[in-house]
Amino acid sequence: MAGKVMHAVRFDGYGGGVAGLKHVEVPVPAPKKDEVLLKLDARSLNPVDWKIQKGMLRPLFPGKFPYIPATDIAGEVVEVGSCVKNFKAGDKVVAILSHSTGGGLAEFAVAKESLTVYRPAEVSAAEGAGLPVAGLTALQALTQSAGIKLDSTGKRANILITAASGGVGHYAVQLAKLGNTHITATCGARNIEFVKSLGADEVLDYKTPDGAALKSPSGHKYDAVIHCAIGVPWSTFEPNLSENGKVVDITPAPSALLTFALKKLTFSKKQLLPLLLIPKRENLEFLVRLVKEGKLKTVVDSKHPLNKAEDAWAKSIDGHATGKIIVEP
Repeated sequence: MAGKVMHAVRFDGYGGGVAGLKHVEVPVPAPKKDEVLLKLDARSLNPVDWKIQKGMLRPLFPGKFPYIPATDIAGEVVEVGSCVKNFKAGDKVVAILSHSTGGGLAEFAVAKESLTVYRPAEVSAAEGAGLPVAGLTALQALTQSAGIKLDSTGKRANILITAASGGVGHYAVQLAKLGNTHITATCGARNIEFVKSLGADEVLDYKTPDGAALKSPSGHKYDAVIHCAIGVPWSTFEPNLSENGKVVDITPAPSALLTFALKKLTFSKKQLLPLLLIPKRENLEFLVRLVKEGKLKTVVDSKHPLNKAEDAWAKSIDGHATGKIIVEP
């Protein structure tokens, strides 16, 4: 596809919000030897995308400007690099891109073969595109950080999932339900029945006194907390934790990092664990398989065309999406 151009949405520097997005025509990227070129059928947005634009993650991301945001994509392989062995033109796939390079808000994108998986016909492009960052974060938080087994063999655990109607939260509730867990969840009043439908045993309105205090209605102490919200201090979690309770913070603030260090230094049994997502192909394959089998679903908050990506961007910044925000061709 040498010499061809594509439509893309990018920003040229930090700041600007929705107004900082620009619609441009740029060359279609060429895949390197270990990459596949995809014609995109869907992309999903994550809060990290606008946080990069805002400069909240500098100097980590992006690698350079101008920058085409979004990392979670589903599409069709149109070209493969010289060393690619597992994919061919015409394959439908899901992939996760690096936050350093981005590339998702465009008609075409290149993805590493090592972070690309097949998308079966039973999984729609929108369902697949929702999975990478949010689904992998939920899976890693539950299984690796919190030690929850996603089957019935583990010891029954009481867990709390905050912001359970959001991107990570709605996957976390469903995944936790696959294990031997009792799930307490928090969300806004309008989403209480929705979160119950995902599998939560108890749901708290975070704006009520009990919800703000994170207290289980049945009096459970939490063995693990998957913390997807912001602005909740350790002092709120601590009295609600079991003796060896863990809080897995998916968006840790500086205060959380200090708490993490303090708990380690004092050998506390109750711990706060910041999460750094490490994407793995086998985990993405696992999530896609669960969707195919009907054991996991991507709840789509809204769909927006690429030529109106600003609407999706504004929706993400607003922070009240139920499930995933999808951008389609």
